[in-house]
Amino acid sequence: MRMLHTMLRVGNLDESLKFYCDVLGMKLLRQKDYPGGEFTLAFVGYGDESDHTVLELTYNWGTDSYDLGNAYGHIAIGVDDIYNTCEQIRKLGGKVTREPGPMKHGSTVIAFVEDPNGYKIELIQLGTQGFAEKKETAATAS
Repeated sequence: MRMLHTMLRVGNLDESLKFYCDVLGMKLLRQKDYPGGEFTLAFVGYGDESDHTVLELTYNWGTDSYDLGNAYGHIAIGVDDIYNTCEQIRKLGGKVTREPGPMKHGSTVIAFVEDPNGYKIELIQLGTQGFAEKKETAATAS
């Protein structure tokens, strides 16, 4: 088994595609209208769906906003240079809601940005996540 995609409902598909493709550098992998159901699906990601997890952006025709609720957390994207990435996102009109720096109570370097619908995206500086520490803790626990 593997994860295939995460679905987000969006209020303006063009605005969302511009953010995910132009600002975050994803590619539009496929898009299809479903006139009978009055919705459009657009799949975006950093690689082909056959071997990458992607985002499904669902636009329900005539719905321009959603209540995000309090259960949704965020999507996480690993980046090589979090400071430069945040600067580029700002230059492209994106909204950085938490500046890069170590997470509270840890050493992982993170930042947060927000898409046009209010969804949070966590940027994580690759190499600072502490995966080795987690593996070591799991190995000593068994």
